[in-house]
Amino acid sequence: MNTAGHSEAMARRGLELTPFRGLRYDPDRVGSLAAVTSPPYDVVVRPDGVVHLQSADPYNIVRLILPQAITSTARNEQAADTLRRWLAEGVLTADPDPGLYVYEQRATDGMLQRGVIGTLRLSDPSEGVVLPHEDVMPHVVADRAALMRATSANLEPLLLTYRGNGSPADTTAVVERTAEQEPLLATTTEDGYRHRLWAITDPADVAAIQNDLAGHQALIADGHHRWATSLRLRAEHPSPSPWDYGLVLLVDTARYPLRVRAIHRLLHGLPVADALAPLEGLFRIRRLDVPLAEALDTLADAACAGNAFLLAGDGAFHLIDRPDQDLLARTVPTDHPAAWRTLDATVLHATLLDHVWHVPEDDPTRIAYIHDTAATVRKAERDGGTAVLMHPVREEVVRDLARQGVTMPRKSTSFGPKPASGLVLRALEL
Repeated sequence: MNTAGHSEAMARRGLELTPFRGLRYDPDRVGSLAAVTSPPYDVVVRPDGVVHLQSADPYNIVRLILPQAITSTARNEQAADTLRRWLAEGVLTADPDPGLYVYEQRATDGMLQRGVIGTLRLSDPSEGVVLPHEDVMPHVVADRAALMRATSANLEPLLLTYRGNGSPADTTAVVERTAEQEPLLATTTEDGYRHRLWAITDPADVAAIQNDLAGHQALIADGHHRWATSLRLRAEHPSPSPWDYGLVLLVDTARYPLRVRAIHRLLHGLPVADALAPLEGLFRIRRLDVPLAEALDTLADAACAGNAFLLAGDGAFHLIDRPDQDLLARTVPTDHPAAWRTLDATVLHATLLDHVWHVPEDDPTRIAYIHDTAATVRKAERDGGTAVLMHPVREEVVRDLARQGVTMPRKSTSFGPKPASGLVLRALEL
């Protein structure tokens, strides 16, 4: 990245967060606020996860973010019709005044995360204001774009992070003061997280946050496909328009560090034995007849020394590590920094998927990307496929590569906790 150009972009624009009239569920019209929420669309495991959420409440947000129909056109029309009906019936209502929103998540283990939800001016990566760190899959962007066109709505916020200086800056001061007040809503979801939401409508508080964030850049922690979708749709609408902005949650990780987890792979139609056979002589292979937690500890130890993965699906765990260096030299592209070339995700995609197993990374009939470790193993054992379990990347590695303008292989990281979908939405025409 050009340092001088980047500095000019930051001085010229920075993060531009604006208030909006949030769409929220009327608590008197739904069973409970927890029952209408959902994890982000790409965390929900189809189809059982969708059915579970739909059964929780007839107004669960999953009916908008993951509509169920035979064709993509029918799915998007269904979501648009559902949204219009819920608005007409008053199930979803717009807050009377535009505002920013303070959003808090508290876990059962005491973890606390707070951030600000607003509409953020979209920017290209070349501007150095919002930094992506992962590649995207074109078919997913096309799918999300069609849904957003049909609904004219931001149905769930992206998760973006920025680094404050650790002191109570203007944004932090407003957030902490607001969190002492009575919230607009409070609910506890089935994963044990407690969620609270407040509106910030005072012009002085809004201005303080805007002025503070104008000096920061952000990293996309979760929502690369939705960000790419928003950029595509912005290009389709003459500016200025509501499509120039996207719905985001901004979290200062200097104050509220996020957890970084791995996203695992499920290889359909590839039994573990067939996955292991071509690795003989190319990786060290060790069978682990231990529980999942112990196997993950072993993976973590191995990952400290180099590339390492766990394969599962046959009732045991198989640690593969110490890849042949000649193999890596032949298969890993050399036109990237060393930090990128040595990523587990890079070796997985360039060496294992492309060269050894010949599994296309964007073919949903061959590969699935799953956040939950135990669920990945269960599905592999049930379907006769192979689960490839990953060790998470450190946040500083992600941020350093993003600042260099280098994107990691798709689905390399899972930052969390992710904002629950269904607590606040944005209709573009409001």
